[in-house]
Amino acid sequence: MINKFAESVHAAVADVFDGATILVGGFGGAGHPTELLHALIDQGARELTVVNNNAGNHETGLAALIQAGRVRKMICSFPKASHSYVFDQMYREGRIELEVVPQGTIAERLHAAGAGLCGFYTPTGHGTELAAGKEVRLINGTHCVFETPLHGDFAFVQAHQADRWGNLVYRKAARNFGPVMCQAAKTTIVQVRQQVALGALDPEAIVTPGIFVQRVVEVPHPQVSS
Repeated sequence: MINKFAESVHAAVADVFDGATILVGGFGGAGHPTELLHALIDQGARELTVVNNNAGNHETGLAALIQAGRVRKMICSFPKASHSYVFDQMYREGRIELEVVPQGTIAERLHAAGAGLCGFYTPTGHGTELAAGKEVRLINGTHCVFETPLHGDFAFVQAHQADRWGNLVYRKAARNFGPVMCQAAKTTIVQVRQQVALGALDPEAIVTPGIFVQRVVEVPHPQVSS
């Protein structure tokens, strides 16, 4: 019988290895898998590369992971905010690397990874430092930059409900990068507010099919990270 639910958040993240690339869902605090990230701090993996829209909020979730010195590199769209002071300080001290990727580009790089594409051309970033060292082509009169897929070893995602097969539904804006990150990672780990019986989810409402999910853990009352 297929049952992808783990016993605890700690069991769910037990196999994350040093040097892994982790795709972390969440747009600010919306859909942020805080409990999975705190379990990863306890687990001890180091030298991580993390992909997220932001660079952590206050001192919980991703910010706590950064503060613990576990993240070697951040790949994100918005590293600078009033509540990203943990990352800001560590970056100023040279203790963490940063790759800035425009929000639409980061989403499409994740999509390319999930779809098995080799990359794509986009006009975004042309003529800026973000295009340095990248191939540029003139396509229909527009200079376009070649961007490569963004694969993850693991994806940490928050969803609203899941059945034991790993089929997921999300709650409003908390969906954000979750579906595309599930597709772009080798191992997807999801924390959900509620486990439901198989067949309880309307097939038309399922956003992420269980084929893209390897592990689920129930967290009925997740901490808000923002």
